[in-house]
Amino acid sequence: MFNMSVPWWELMLRGVVVYAFLLVFLRLTGRRQIGQYDPFDLILLLILSNAVQNSMNGGDNSLIGGLISALTLIGCHLLVSRVAWRSPRVARLIDGRPKVLIRAGQLDASTMRAERLTVDDVHAALRAAGCLHTHEVERATIETNGQITVVPRNRDSARGLPDLPPV
Repeated sequence: MFNMSVPWWELMLRGVVVYAFLLVFLRLTGRRQIGQYDPFDLILLLILSNAVQNSMNGGDNSLIGGLISALTLIGCHLLVSRVAWRSPRVARLIDGRPKVLIRAGQLDASTMRAERLTVDDVHAALRAAGCLHTHEVERATIETNGQITVVPRNRDSARGLPDLPPV
């Protein structure tokens, strides 16, 4: 239980390498993987966590080894989040930037492709915002956390009627 078969520094090094790999992997797979978990995505994450476990512990199943690995991952996370908080450039590198999916009722197919979103994903976000069609949307943006924010058009302008001045 307390006897480690791998040196502590190797467990830490393995944890840092796996953390960096997963951070890059999840960043490259698109925001949909981060913000919108459906059963398919959840299964992938569970299998992925099981797959990297052995590479992190190097065969060491001791309690101390597990705690060192866990503390290493938590430390990596705290370090990356602190650096991202202090540096907007690092934050953009890690989190990316929000991207516009719909502008003035027009769907941007290239952004959908880049973010691996289906038409059904976008329509579900529109329905959640109370819109049934893209022409009812002034702007829809996929945020850095994977959520889709929808700004509806003025109902009169969506029907082709001029906007009335406020009273």
